[in-house]
Amino acid sequence: MQTRELGRSGLRVSALGLGCMGLSYGYGPATDRTEAIALLRAAVEQGVTFFDTAEAYGPFFNEELLGEALAPFRDQLVIATKFGFKNGHADAGLDSRPERIRAVAEASLARLKTDRIDLFYQHRVDPNVPIEDVAGTVKDLIAEGKVKHFGLSEAGVDAIRRAHAVQPVTALQSEYSLWWREPEQAVLPVLEELGIGFVPFSPLGKGFLTGAINVDTQFAADDFRNSMPRFAAEARQANQALVDRISAIAADKGATPAQIALAWLLTRKPWIVPIPGTTKLHRLTENLGAVAVVLGDAELQQIGAALDSIAIVGDRYNAERQKLVAR
Repeated sequence: MQTRELGRSGLRVSALGLGCMGLSYGYGPATDRTEAIALLRAAVEQGVTFFDTAEAYGPFFNEELLGEALAPFRDQLVIATKFGFKNGHADAGLDSRPERIRAVAEASLARLKTDRIDLFYQHRVDPNVPIEDVAGTVKDLIAEGKVKHFGLSEAGVDAIRRAHAVQPVTALQSEYSLWWREPEQAVLPVLEELGIGFVPFSPLGKGFLTGAINVDTQFAADDFRNSMPRFAAEARQANQALVDRISAIAADKGATPAQIALAWLLTRKPWIVPIPGTTKLHRLTENLGAVAVVLGDAELQQIGAALDSIAIVGDRYNAERQKLVAR
């Protein structure tokens, strides 16, 4: 497995990490605990050193799962977790008060069975708490040895600059993929300027870019894609055009659409580390195979032409979720 440095932070991780949310939250019923632990340990065996979780994924169950599964390998790994929601519930509103950040840190350390959090993200920017207070609290936790690095998720340029001035930000985690390229407009240039790494979540478009989802796909009742305009049936039908183009490129390359989508992200900047998630071992192996896929100039031009000629249909979030991003 290749490694990459997140910005100029000195923190090196596997070129692809593992987003663990889907094991217990967001995509229907939680994965069986035994199967989830086996998947996490298989990721370690295949070279993954970067694991992403949060107290809100469950809530709490996801961190406990990682704590149990990764304990034998802890010193080889970088584990990222997050604070920022009231009582750890993603639907309960935001809470990044300093006392809450400290409480989350202590609880996460216990659940993860560790003495330090390698990368501690603010899950979403809280408009009721100055970002300087957030950064200052994490700075104190770093001084105490409980946290190693500070991160932000779905933050806008102003918040990134203000936080970074108090405590250097190691990484920004936000959505970025072939069908969501908004970070290219303002965020990526600022990250490059400040030496901050970028960790794209949903690099496979919440599964759509794999080619495994079509207009007839039925999601579980508690799958949050049911509330996303981009996953409405008519949007899926329209957006299939992009998947078809990527699939053709993949076939010519002897790769899969998912591998092309991930390989494309890896070409964007050397400090970008995508974190595709999965609950299936064969998908894990497939995704990690993207590191070995080298896209030439001609192939990148083909992908660029597809992106330029196909308009993606549907907003990525409903109005309520959209309120929480890019502050």
